[in-house]
Amino acid sequence: MAKPKVAFYWCASCGGCEETVIDLNEDILKVTDAVDIVLWPVALDFKRKDVEALGDGEIAVSFINGAVRTGEQEEMVKLLRAKSGLVVAFGSCAHLGGIPGLGNFWTRDEIFQRVYKEVPSVENPDGITPQEKTAVDVGELTLPEFYDTVKTLDQTIPVDYYLPGCPPPPDLVMNAVNAILTGELPEKGAVLAPEKSLCDTCPRGEKKPEKISIKEIKRPHEVELDPEKCFLDQGIICLGPATRSGCGERCIKANMPCRGCFGPISGVVDQGAKGLSMIASILGLEDEEKMTEEDVEKLIEQIVDPAGTFYRFSLPASLLRRRRIGG
Repeated sequence: MAKPKVAFYWCASCGGCEETVIDLNEDILKVTDAVDIVLWPVALDFKRKDVEALGDGEIAVSFINGAVRTGEQEEMVKLLRAKSGLVVAFGSCAHLGGIPGLGNFWTRDEIFQRVYKEVPSVENPDGITPQEKTAVDVGELTLPEFYDTVKTLDQTIPVDYYLPGCPPPPDLVMNAVNAILTGELPEKGAVLAPEKSLCDTCPRGEKKPEKISIKEIKRPHEVELDPEKCFLDQGIICLGPATRSGCGERCIKANMPCRGCFGPISGVVDQGAKGLSMIASILGLEDEEKMTEEDVEKLIEQIVDPAGTFYRFSLPASLLRRRRIGG
């Protein structure tokens, strides 16, 4: 009996999701024994033509990581959608837009201006920027179109399941692979991670005060963090209350606050707004009757880069999506 065909592909991402597949360690041998990998550009020498030669739906499942930033990425994910029975948005960037999605605060021209002309380490006296088409002696060279707007995978193609995380932890990856192989999958559209907030599984939860009042907002490098005390109670912004669990509390155990890479639990429309609302609800709570408008403004000003703090992983998937072009 033929093994089910599986594809891995990356779009706009850092490569961490590819690493998490390697981090399966010896379990990766179980995966390769059970499936036939027909595309994995980071590890195996398959070409686009190999995918094009497959029949529609012939790939059992494609794990696609990374946001969609270029024309080539859009073409490839649409091709894989046609050739795949199931598509899994693999990791934060495919799921929510991820770190590349913060590019939606600028336009393509602004990004090119900064990267190719203004960065101190760049020497580019002629101000050359990448062009989609360039004539050379032997013909014409082409580059993919670089879009103004970063999109999530499901803003580009229909997605069947989501594996959250930056990157997804190996145990969730292996659970997903086993569920696909056995056919024991939840309803389509599900996030393959626990339906709890990170605060519900946080190892510091038992020592978290019933009521927290933040009188000063600090950054992790500015204080000596207590490894057992709730970050919020130490005046450190932690998005645990607004973030799905399932990560194994890796950041928390390393004495760093949650940054929100697992996205929201079901029913939350905008993770950034949820996190912002959570922080606003505990600013100076005990002294709110004594706080002046000026006091509130001083507290808010202590939040460095609010957009990057609350929408670090989720801007393209949010109600905001991007800064208005031409506004």
